[in-house]
Amino acid sequence: MEQKKKALGKGLEELFSSEVLDFDTFESNIMESATQSDIKEIPVSEIRPNPYQPRKTFNQEALEELAESIKNYGVFQPIIVKKSIKGYDLIAGERRLRASRLAGANTIPAIIKDFTDEEMREISLLENIQRENLTAIELAWAYKGIIDNLDIRQEDLAKKIGKSRSHITNTLGLLNLPDEVQRMILNGDISMGHARVLSKMENDEEVLDLADKVVKENMSVHNLEEISKKEEIKKRAPITRRETSSDYSSIENEMQETLGTKVRIDNKKISIYFENINDLNRILEIINIEIK
Repeated sequence: MEQKKKALGKGLEELFSSEVLDFDTFESNIMESATQSDIKEIPVSEIRPNPYQPRKTFNQEALEELAESIKNYGVFQPIIVKKSIKGYDLIAGERRLRASRLAGANTIPAIIKDFTDEEMREISLLENIQRENLTAIELAWAYKGIIDNLDIRQEDLAKKIGKSRSHITNTLGLLNLPDEVQRMILNGDISMGHARVLSKMENDEEVLDLADKVVKENMSVHNLEEISKKEEIKKRAPITRRETSSDYSSIENEMQETLGTKVRIDNKKISIYFENINDLNRILEIINIEIK
């Protein structure tokens, strides 16, 4: 934790060390400190999209509406870019850039700042979670990116963005779903509610099967919960004179909510699943175990 926020520039350090993350304040500070000579009209053809942009899909109708506005009135707020070897790298303002291209604009007003790649990543993640309607998976990527890059706890992130820790934990848990199911969430075929139920299931084949049913049968979250419970009960048929995990289902659910991963209690044992060493460190942090 001592090494976090390395190489953050003035403004960024203030932003990420503040009690609440506020991208609008950060961007307005850049605008207020910029002189007229700092705002340049640069060719849209020379601007490369931010490689750290977590958003993979954009609402085409909303982009077209913004493009129409730009045709009539121009771009009101400059984008923020970084000079690169060839042209510019976008830091903030991807919707404005995309809409300007749709509008057929040759140039766009921009403020050129000298940010590091790490700072670009952090700014893009923050802009998206505060301004854009991300899918659940894109939000999970954004949360994970901020936690990893800033070396902060889930609890700290929850406070900074005004969400509950269980919301952060549940969202991060979606990254344990099979890739195909993650794509369904990314495409908007499966809601966050459906995804949360599926993320608590252990068998990937069953998860894929149920995900297909959700899409094909337009299954409600409630019906999915009922089916998933039945599947779990079938897998855990009670054995004589032995305590089974079904006896502890409520405790399992509570632990899964808190830890954001699968938990099984069976035969006087607690099994906590993790994906990799980073996921293990995340779980240890939640349960306040420090490895020296």
